[in-house]
Amino acid sequence: MDPRVLLDASWTVPPVPASGSGVAWLRSRVARFSEGPDHERRRAIATRVLAGVDPAVLRRPGDPVAVLAEALGVPRAVTGDVAAVARCHQPHVPVEPGADEAVARLVAAFGGVWDEETANRIGLLVQACGATRAAIAGAVPPVPVTRRVAPGGEVVEVDLAGAEFGAGRHACPGREHAVALVEGARLFHRLHDGLLVLPNAWDFASAAAFARAGFPAVGTTSLGVAAAHGLPDAAGVAREETLALARLLVRLPVPVSVDVEAGFGGDVRGLAAELHGLGVAGVNVEDGRGDRLADPAGHAAVVRAFKEAAPGLFVNARVDAHWLGVDRGSTVDRARRYVDAGADGVFAPGLRDERGIAELVAAVPVPVNVLAEGDVGRLRELGVRRVSTGSLPFRAALGAAVRTALAVRDGGRGPDDVPGYAEVRGLVGG
Repeated sequence: MDPRVLLDASWTVPPVPASGSGVAWLRSRVARFSEGPDHERRRAIATRVLAGVDPAVLRRPGDPVAVLAEALGVPRAVTGDVAAVARCHQPHVPVEPGADEAVARLVAAFGGVWDEETANRIGLLVQACGATRAAIAGAVPPVPVTRRVAPGGEVVEVDLAGAEFGAGRHACPGREHAVALVEGARLFHRLHDGLLVLPNAWDFASAAAFARAGFPAVGTTSLGVAAAHGLPDAAGVAREETLALARLLVRLPVPVSVDVEAGFGGDVRGLAAELHGLGVAGVNVEDGRGDRLADPAGHAAVVRAFKEAAPGLFVNARVDAHWLGVDRGSTVDRARRYVDAGADGVFAPGLRDERGIAELVAAVPVPVNVLAEGDVGRLRELGVRRVSTGSLPFRAALGAAVRTALAVRDGGRGPDDVPGYAEVRGLVGG
């Protein structure tokens, strides 16, 4: 059906019974499923709420629902309940088990009052969950169809191609906000349009120092994070330490990418959703398993799980063939498999040969990432789009710390080019 019918007041949204609880209560009190005076009053609520949110604060990495929730004054952790409601928000879709309870928790998060104000605030989050997440994933239009009751009484689907934000009285009231959410979620992706030099931190202070030095994004080093906590790297045992650091790093004014080793086993979908909900922009997930390589089909499933659980997350699929010195010839095939599974980038640590780098760049349609083991200018010429420092800064810091202590012990003095006490304290707002 032609979207121009949305401009015709005789084509109305399907009616929703003005009763019920949980999801039924929500449907019956939001502007989206209302007409006449009810619609005008409820739309005015949504418009007023959005007017109090500066779109600039929404241009942040991470899950758009979490970003908008924070801007609306509720915990970022409501994302799971919003998703549960969004899956069955449409009146023609059966209510899923647990969705009514999710509505109750959302009402509580907004102050516990079951009124139109609360319903339409929740409705904004539900809209961000569906349409905005789809836009971030590249769907055009993000909502493909809407439903209307034709003048003759039949319910028809209206194709929204060419009317991405709707039209007429039910047009999206938060177009500028939706665009800002998409821009924020895609910021880290856009940094790969040129050559991104990504420093890898191991704690908040090192990450804050990199951000203050002008780096547009910061990553983490799994070796640094694990070793700083007395744990071995690449053993899948530093999940909680990695998450704890991620919770701190999202306070920084730059996008953050987190090294999650091979996904720490278990619930990788939950890990992806939690990281993205926190505001993390990207992850590295490696196919090395100790001293061997994972089955590429199995690791492709891990990559796919990350993308399906958090479509806006930049998933950098690490190919460890050169890093481990095992089956180097499989690098291109592995990279292609991971791209087919949804990877946004491919990371080949240990790949130094210019011919091999150029071959990998030509083989995949996504940014290629290597370690900082060569001239950055030359890597740019070869088509590399991301250069990571890996654990180098962490190892350099350890070496400098030991040399300084030895110098003091032996009657000397420490180096002169170190940050002052006040400067370091300033990194954490002290």
